[in-house]
Amino acid sequence: MATYQFQTEVSQLLTLIIHSLYSNKDIFLREIVSNASDALDKLKYLSVSDDAYKAATFDPRIDISFDEERKTLVVKDTGIGMSDADLTENLGTIARSGTKAFLEKLADDAKKDSSLIGQFGVGFYSAFMASSKIDVYSRKAATDEIWHWSSDGTASYALDRVTLVDAGAENEAARETAKAQGLDAEGAHGTAVIMALNADSGDYASRWKVEDLIKRYSDHIAFPIFLHYEQKDYDNKGKVKSSERKVEQINSASALWKRPKTELKDEDYVSFYKALSHESGDPLLYVHTHAEGTQEYTTLFFVPEKAPFDLYRADYKSGVKLYVKRVFITDDDRELLPAYLRFVRGVIDSEDLPLNVSREILQQNRVLETIKSQSVKKLLSEFRKLAKAGDEAAAKKLADGGDEKLSDEEKKALKAWNAFIENFNRPLKEGLYSDYANRDELTELIRFKSTADAGTGERWTNFADYVSRMQTGQKAIYYIAGSDEQNLRKSPLLEAYKAKGFEILVLPDEIDDVILPSVGKYKDFELKSVNRAGSDEELGVDKKEAAKKAKEFKPLVEKVKKALGERVKDVQLSKRLSESPSCIVVDENDPSLQMERMMKVMGQTMTGNEVKPILEINGEHPLVAPLKDSDDEAYIADVSQVLLDQALLVEGAELKDPAGFVARINRLLTR
Repeated sequence: MATYQFQTEVSQLLTLIIHSLYSNKDIFLREIVSNASDALDKLKYLSVSDDAYKAATFDPRIDISFDEERKTLVVKDTGIGMSDADLTENLGTIARSGTKAFLEKLADDAKKDSSLIGQFGVGFYSAFMASSKIDVYSRKAATDEIWHWSSDGTASYALDRVTLVDAGAENEAARETAKAQGLDAEGAHGTAVIMALNADSGDYASRWKVEDLIKRYSDHIAFPIFLHYEQKDYDNKGKVKSSERKVEQINSASALWKRPKTELKDEDYVSFYKALSHESGDPLLYVHTHAEGTQEYTTLFFVPEKAPFDLYRADYKSGVKLYVKRVFITDDDRELLPAYLRFVRGVIDSEDLPLNVSREILQQNRVLETIKSQSVKKLLSEFRKLAKAGDEAAAKKLADGGDEKLSDEEKKALKAWNAFIENFNRPLKEGLYSDYANRDELTELIRFKSTADAGTGERWTNFADYVSRMQTGQKAIYYIAGSDEQNLRKSPLLEAYKAKGFEILVLPDEIDDVILPSVGKYKDFELKSVNRAGSDEELGVDKKEAAKKAKEFKPLVEKVKKALGERVKDVQLSKRLSESPSCIVVDENDPSLQMERMMKVMGQTMTGNEVKPILEINGEHPLVAPLKDSDDEAYIADVSQVLLDQALLVEGAELKDPAGFVARINRLLTR
């Protein structure tokens, strides 16, 4: 065989390809199969467009075989095939004059332009991750010549014509191999890639490994992929009784998402979802979109019935797979959809991305960014439709007093919407903080618990419904945030608001203290936390009467403030308490106690000292009023500390000195 020396940069380039550009060795089979598919696609086109190939037989298939003992893996196609010039061009392109510039480009730009690798035939060379040597036998359609290309991926490659007549022992092995691959038959064409697996890759010469990789990476290649294997029958002692050669198609050869929606039924989507997600249940909804124009892509997204187990884990796994022209690229890239939609499962298939796109390219590619943006808008639009159907069914149920008058479709819509909110309301809230472009859409979608649901049958409400129920003259949307829903509903902070008929949103998610302040307003209405000082301005307290009371109880407030010292930021006479003796709020400029707890859990400490609450006291309450005329400092100290501690407990805070709290309670009980 004639030997051709690569340029001096080639060894360095191959090292980069094998060890840097491809971090996942499994994808080498994807690359080889993809090349075979491309060869079939090319012949399919030429057989109808080029007179030179119209007589060529088009029987498209890809055959994979292996030898467990010799540790070889063979991928053969019946595609266009390659001449000696094609082999040099397609498999020897890394020896072109542009190699050095390409290598420098990769080094200088930290592989940002590694999408260029498709122009250099690098996909084929990924096979050297698993192979110590590669032999390629190819016969171009409409020709009689068979060519043999061989390389160990280091300094050179060999290229020679295979003669089918006896030409001596030197050509005998190549001739027998070409015949074994069927390339000697009349009218035959195609390419066989024979990989001698290296010491670390022998497991690829197995039925189960090949089948797994094909189903994972190439299941939707448009042409049938057949696996050749030996079926062995064992006796009860584990010895082989007999064996039979079998050939089995191991891919579906059809990308469901590429088929017209008019051809598909609900059961088709459900079946595909179960195979894709490994879930046993049906999806809540699916969204199938095909976009054409400046960019062409197809998306098929599913919303699961239940939240994925890793939904709130930092190392959650993306549920969306990226394909390029039906070839699987990755299922482990969180950039395909924003983090708050991490519960979505599905497929993105682009016609415009390069097949060998890298992770770095994915993170910055404008094509993918456009697909991502449009996909988010489409998903949120479908969520709004789900919400509308669910809300209408809920309103009808409320008006009629039960499920009896709901149609099956309405019951299904209500069940789906309730399941969606129960499982995915919280991650959608994260979008309010992180996705400013879609904040308005998300603001209409998210739901809240509310003090208005008692007696009305409503479990969830949104900002729009809240506004429709606001009292005349009410200027703000009020909410209370904390860690326990029942504690929040019983909070003394709500007493005056309830007395005024104001509805309060109840927010038990720990992220609510981050999300709501970042939103600030809904339309013309400010969002106000009742946990904060100054939120009681709309309670309609007579200013003269308030000033009179403040003067009357000033000595009492001073006594309590002195007794509590550094434990509080301030002590104030409350305008919002009617039944409870005390409550705590925080200054408008301070983080909430809930936020402080979250930061501690995350291992972060607040700048400066810990947040100090403001204690509000009800001067007319029987526990508080006696302090006004008392000079017993020990008694005042005990009552003041208990007022603060019980207010902290109601807010879900932990007491730093529970033993001291119990001792004070005991002393007060025995007075």
